[in-house]
Amino acid sequence: MSGEVCRMNFLDLARAIFALAITLGIIGFAAWASRRYLPQLLARISAERGERRMTVIETLVLDPARRLVLVRIDDEERLLILGEGRELIEPRGPEAAK
Repeated sequence: MSGEVCRMNFLDLARAIFALAITLGIIGFAAWASRRYLPQLLARISAERGERRMTVIETLVLDPARRLVLVRIDDEERLLILGEGRELIEPRGPEAAK
């Protein structure tokens, strides 16, 4: 009788480990698929919405804490310095060149 109980416990343990492996495999596959395909899907969805008013023209990393970002909003360009909780915005468009 004790041999039968031991065999049942081993089978229950093997089933639990197998179920855990399958579950972790499904989670891993979902993570891989979302990293691989989600950015393109989101870009396609946002492109279907129509013309965007704001675009990032260029970014430049100054150091690990700060970066420069050139942004075009409608027909006006703005230079942003981002980092360390402070933002400095400088207009750069037709009226700034005057």
